[in-house]
Amino acid sequence: MKTPTWLAKYATIPLLSAILLLGAGFVWWFNDGLIEDIFTISCVTLTMVMGFQMFMGNSGILSWSYVGYVGIGAFASAICSMSPQTKRLQIPVMYEFLIDIEMPFPLAVAVGALVAAAVAAAIAWPLMRLSDAAGIITQFALLIVINVILLQWQQVTNGPRTFTLGGMRSTTLWTATLVAVGAIVLAFLFKESSLGLRLRASRDDRFAASAAGINVVAVRYRSYVISAAVGGVAGALWSHYMLSITAKSFYLVELFTILTMLVIGGTMSVSGAFFGWLLITLARQGLRQLELGLTQQGFEAYGITEIVLGVLMILFLVWRPTGITKGRELTFAALAALWSRITPHARQRPTAPAQATSTDQEAP
Repeated sequence: MKTPTWLAKYATIPLLSAILLLGAGFVWWFNDGLIEDIFTISCVTLTMVMGFQMFMGNSGILSWSYVGYVGIGAFASAICSMSPQTKRLQIPVMYEFLIDIEMPFPLAVAVGALVAAAVAAAIAWPLMRLSDAAGIITQFALLIVINVILLQWQQVTNGPRTFTLGGMRSTTLWTATLVAVGAIVLAFLFKESSLGLRLRASRDDRFAASAAGINVVAVRYRSYVISAAVGGVAGALWSHYMLSITAKSFYLVELFTILTMLVIGGTMSVSGAFFGWLLITLARQGLRQLELGLTQQGFEAYGITEIVLGVLMILFLVWRPTGITKGRELTFAALAALWSRITPHARQRPTAPAQATSTDQEAP
């Protein structure tokens, strides 16, 4: 039976979603608190990676500032969901109009996404005119600016001190999983949309895209804002799971992690972002266990995880810059081709020898 055209085109969505949902189902059935914590945080990280891929993977521009919008979404949603009593107790200098705000968790997540998108929309237009080295340096400078503001704005973020939400966790295993599935769907639909196609055209040849009538600055601008909104959602989930955040949580360490996932998996495909996330998540957990074991034996082993991941990213950039997926998506045809490679070919049944006829027999 032939696969319908629409299903073959969008097969990546159900395949990746099925893998993630099966993993969540297994974790829920296994019912181990540590594994559930790891999987939940990993799903929040997957949402970050998908938002990162939407702009960087399709535009070819390394958006250093992305993790800053994750932090903006985290603080904005946390402020909106906290009770006025908790705000007055923890941050006495907070602005009065912020103290009186109290929203349910879903609405606070939406506000986190909107605030992150609004900040991106306010400052991104002139930045989208820049490309190559100038654009990358400007994005990195913007990340520094955002981090310093989050680190020093005591009336909003509690300055360099820890910002504690209090109460119970609102981000659960299934909440993080379902939002991650939504991020996969959004990232793939964005890639296949008209906006995504025009963004990739500007990545491949900016001048040819402009000559074809594409407004490169406007296309990049809209994509950048959408990516920031997804990052704001991830930040909101992060803050409502960790319950204690600082501006340092959304800086170079977290950016390095999601960048490694995207580079190793492949920046140009949603499947690459997914499998890069899966591979690096498993590798990080294994390396952390190795660090712990070596430390218990008397060796100073802290930092092995970052060293190994850094070496892996260098190796992939040198010898396989397109990542493990080479920019391709996971489809039914790709699965069939993979299955044919790993399974042995069926042996042909030997044919029975032909019986001798009367003409072949010797005459007496």
